[in-house]
Amino acid sequence: MKPVYDSLKRAFDLTVSGLGIVLSAPLWGVIAAGIKLSSRGPVFYTTERVGKDGKPFTLYKFRSMHVYTPTEDGKKTEGGFIANADRIFKLGGILRKTKLDELPQLLNILRGEMSVVGPRPLSQASVDLHYTGAYSRITSVRPGLACLDSLYDYAHGELFVTDNEEYKAKVLPVRTELAAMYVDRRGFKLDFYCICRTVELIVGIALKKQKEFPLTGYEKRAAAKVFGKKHIQ
Repeated sequence: MKPVYDSLKRAFDLTVSGLGIVLSAPLWGVIAAGIKLSSRGPVFYTTERVGKDGKPFTLYKFRSMHVYTPTEDGKKTEGGFIANADRIFKLGGILRKTKLDELPQLLNILRGEMSVVGPRPLSQASVDLHYTGAYSRITSVRPGLACLDSLYDYAHGELFVTDNEEYKAKVLPVRTELAAMYVDRRGFKLDFYCICRTVELIVGIALKKQKEFPLTGYEKRAAAKVFGKKHIQ
């Protein structure tokens, strides 16, 4: 079953990424112009991420933050899972909330480095730190745009938690468990769920301005495994 699933999933990825790039091409131009008018620097943000079987690749995003400039004493103050809100320009905030900043990752999908559905790709340093032991199986599949872990992060983490230590203590453990859960349970039904849930959250966050979401069944199970049932509301 898995070989059939993997083949059909790759065909789906090629179709979605190819059509997506063609149909959204005019939007790319509008976003690119908006970024150039909003902030000095390149249109795209590129960074190295870990792909399937630990193979590194260059991930593409529309830039949503002002280019980082080191402090005068040369010490690097950036880093962590939470973006520096002071560097996010207005259009960049909109791109992040609507997930349009990730549109260029259609190129990564077309090239076979990512999938439409799969655990979000991390940096090598984060993989070495968090995807250890049993969690190392997370890199056995292609990373993706949408997945159980990224959906949890979108609804409960990246837009609503402002402290890196709080994020690492409360959000990251559940996010990692959800990524592993996807790897164990992946299939057409779960992929379809992740796609539908993505649309639901984008509408809720970007259009309806929702800031609170009840935990899904998957999220409750992951949180219970990480923190114990008594901590789950």
